[in-house]
Amino acid sequence: MEYRRLGASGLKVPALSFGAGTFGGSGPLFSHWGNSGETEARRLVDICLEAGVNLFDTADVYSDGASEEVLGAAIKGRRDQVLISTKTSLPMGDGPNDAGSSRSRLIRAVEDALRRLGTDYIDLLQLHAFDAGTPIDEVLSTLDVLVRDGKLRYVGVSNFSGWQLMKSLALADRHGWPRYVANQVYYSLVGRDYEWELMPLGLDQGVGAMVWSPLGWGRLTGKVRRGQPLPEGSRLHDTASFGPPVEDEHLYRIVDAIDVIARETGKTVPQIALNWLLQRPTVSSVIIGARNEEQLRQNLGAIGWSLTPEQVARLDAASEVTAPYPYFPYRRQEGFARLNPPVV
Repeated sequence: MEYRRLGASGLKVPALSFGAGTFGGSGPLFSHWGNSGETEARRLVDICLEAGVNLFDTADVYSDGASEEVLGAAIKGRRDQVLISTKTSLPMGDGPNDAGSSRSRLIRAVEDALRRLGTDYIDLLQLHAFDAGTPIDEVLSTLDVLVRDGKLRYVGVSNFSGWQLMKSLALADRHGWPRYVANQVYYSLVGRDYEWELMPLGLDQGVGAMVWSPLGWGRLTGKVRRGQPLPEGSRLHDTASFGPPVEDEHLYRIVDAIDVIARETGKTVPQIALNWLLQRPTVSSVIIGARNEEQLRQNLGAIGWSLTPEQVARLDAASEVTAPYPYFPYRRQEGFARLNPPVV
């Protein structure tokens, strides 16, 4: 396994990490992701650790805390061998303080997560969404107290816009509060919006990307193809509306390009899609999920080899879309290019 620094921090994380959203699955979304119980989860953790994958990502909102509980049971007795990443801020109830990142909510959410995970500290806590109703000073000063108390090691965010993240980093620097070192982002060959603003920000500010849904919400499994109906067992039948939309023709063009490279390399469609991500700037770790041992071992096959620069260029071309404003229409013009060199 390859290990990378998490942003500008001193923490080293595996290039592939495991997403525990499939643990204890329940409800209209998470039940379709997977419903691994303690026994199966422990086996998946075993396989991950054998492969050097020691970072496990979850969230309080995953199956109303069941994911954290199952993960905690699966790592019991080997806490010192693993890194735990969890998230909070999304609603966990209907009460007025059951969502967001207020001081009250953050302290309670961390205490609840520690109890469910069966640990006394969290390696990385990420805010699952920006809370516009709570002053950023309140959020950061609370995280500072939780870090000083030893309950958190590092902090990060997920699903923030560029200005939300940058304003938070500026305030952290001004007051000497912990900086966000991780940004958990949606990024894949079928969803490259991360590259326009958040990737340059990550490069400039030392914020590492932890990639969620690297297979485009299950569209890059190799089972979704041009001219074929959606496979009967695909979770897209029930969950497509929850995830980022993708135009069919755009998806098929990318899969066609991957298929050619699959024949050249002998690798699978998911392995190629994951390997492409591993070569992108700012990516500290790509979060892989698995409902069973076979899926996990397949995804682990994305590490230990590299696409050639020419193959990467073909995938870049197949997945390219028109840049949004203000990057379009000037992006390709010479003067703009001198001022804003491309991210490589």
